[in-house]
Amino acid sequence: MVEAVQGAGVVVTGAGGGIGAALARRFAAGGARVVVNDLDARKAEAVAEEIGGIAVPGDASAIIADARDALGGAVDVYCANAGVAFGGDAPGQPLDEKAWSTSWDVNVMAHVRAANALLPAWLERGSGRFVSTVSAAGLLTMIGAAPYAVTKHGAYAFAEYLSLTYRHRGIKVHAICPQGVRTDMLDATGSAGDLVLKPTAIAPEDVADALFKGMEEDRFLILPHPEVAAYYQARAAEPDRWLAGMNHLQQKWEEAR
Repeated sequence: MVEAVQGAGVVVTGAGGGIGAALARRFAAGGARVVVNDLDARKAEAVAEEIGGIAVPGDASAIIADARDALGGAVDVYCANAGVAFGGDAPGQPLDEKAWSTSWDVNVMAHVRAANALLPAWLERGSGRFVSTVSAAGLLTMIGAAPYAVTKHGAYAFAEYLSLTYRHRGIKVHAICPQGVRTDMLDATGSAGDLVLKPTAIAPEDVADALFKGMEEDRFLILPHPEVAAYYQARAAEPDRWLAGMNHLQQKWEEAR
């Protein structure tokens, strides 16, 4: 059990299902007071009722003040979990600019806005924990999903920035980077997800387990799929070879389509 969780005020965005709901359940089981956020108010309220938490539905970018009030004045742990994925980019077709703008706003700027709202109080007291649900796509990439892959790179870079800038001032940051997780978002990835992600997909609860283990070990990078570490090393060491391998996957996907 992570000591910092007992009695902590925790916010989990996108917690109406999937990874977010699993994180909310795990924090509540550890004795935390949990704010459950989701755009879908009914889903947020259902999870909150299940775990004895507090539902604060709405846009994840704009709930910090309400979440802080719900927790009695302080947020100790913020899980930036809400995300969107647009898949199915067909080679040669223009990429949807709305998909790009929405992905940038939800997958990156929501994290920036949350940090802007949280950091003043955290720096004043010398503690705070920011958990970013990124994706292995943020370390590697994903075929057929340019807006998702690119913005998840951005989310990972922002988490790195927070960690390197504030760790000496008591701020802890964790970036969770799973591959496929059995959620509605995985189902929405279509044939590309079927090819690349579903064969090794894990349960949302496995992601929560990996986060808690990473918090116990005070690790920044959390890999629920350990093999991603080797892929990440190969990408850095031999980028052309790695890109050739990814292009092979792309061709395989195109043939299947």
